Amino acid sequence: MITTTGLTKVYRSARSRGRHVTALDGVDLHVREGEVFGVVGQSGAGKSSLIRCVNLLERPTSGTVTVDGQDLTALAGRGRRAGRELRKARSSIGMVFQHFNLLSSRTVKDNVELPLEILGVSGQARSRRALELLDLVGLADKAKAYPGQLSGGQKQRVGIARALAGDPKVLLSDEATSALDPETTRSILQLLRDLNQQLGLTVLLITHEMEVVKTICDSAALMSGGRIIESGTVDGLLATPGSRLARELFPVGGAASGPGRTVVDITFHGETASRPVISELARTYNIDISILGAAMDTVAGRQIGRMRIELPGSYEDNVVPIGFLREQGLQAEIADGDGGDAGDGGDEKNHRTAGAAAAPEAAGTAEAARGAAPTVPAQQTAPAKETSK
Repeated sequence: MITTTGLTKVYRSARSRGRHVTALDGVDLHVREGEVFGVVGQSGAGKSSLIRCVNLLERPTSGTVTVDGQDLTALAGRGRRAGRELRKARSSIGMVFQHFNLLSSRTVKDNVELPLEILGVSGQARSRRALELLDLVGLADKAKAYPGQLSGGQKQRVGIARALAGDPKVLLSDEATSALDPETTRSILQLLRDLNQQLGLTVLLITHEMEVVKTICDSAALMSGGRIIESGTVDGLLATPGSRLARELFPVGGAASGPGRTVVDITFHGETASRPVISELARTYNIDISILGAAMDTVAGRQIGRMRIELPGSYEDNVVPIGFLREQGLQAEIADGDGGDAGDGGDEKNHRTAGAAAAPEAAGTAEAARGAAPTVPAQQTAPAKETSK
């Protein structure tokens, strides 16, 4: 439904004597029809420039933007003002702004009617459509109120109703919940998900809040320095070894308690999220397992989580237990050694590579171990300290 190819946006800075600032640097993005797609990143990552280029509120320096099979960049022309064809194409794209952008002198109903008024829709049809949309967003009783009489969440609902006035196929959301309290944020996100399902809308939203991605997004992309550095379905990213976005969505911390210990990050999803796999691991191999951190939540109706555990001994001592975890359908990675991601020192990179190659062999060894009394290294013979996930 939305595709950008090689999208760049370069701004000329008036304060720095002609210096150019690159906000977008060759962005390739693909949003499928009917999905909720979130773009996340820190301030200055290029998120706002990206979403404003999608509907050509900002003209890209180069690259193409295609929405519903139509190349919008080909309709832009050379002038600063949008031509008739571009304005017509934009009517299928609604946009919700961070700060509502409502006209204080107009009633709620009149604010919703504004896009239809610009499109030349007759007064009676405008009124009927506005009332339908206000009912859809739960504000039928506020039609005659003014924006100054509304709460922040109600104002954003008016903004969403206005964005839907032209019956768009695509809804763009520019940090629509960042100015709202947590409870109101949840209600607005639920409204966006309901609209996505009821109307078949494709929703592209930008946010710096990981909770937004966990709550409603089917797919997501992580931006940094004007580039998309990672993208995919949320489920797929969580199952991808080394995914930065997965670490951001479910951060876990905790350093090794001392030298000669192996720190492992585990991702649970699907049926594995409800199974006592850590207990099974401790019983099967009679090893001490310390849980350093854990995060669990529901994403798209499924429980997903990450856990950081510490195993006694070096990586080589724990190849079989780690293989057991992978055999159970879990993603198990040796934790990085930078910052709070503690592990087993400078050899972790080699350990991780070796672990990926050894996973099938280790899994087979784990299968055999369950059929016989496990043989474990001497440092792994203490009773398990923690036996539940």
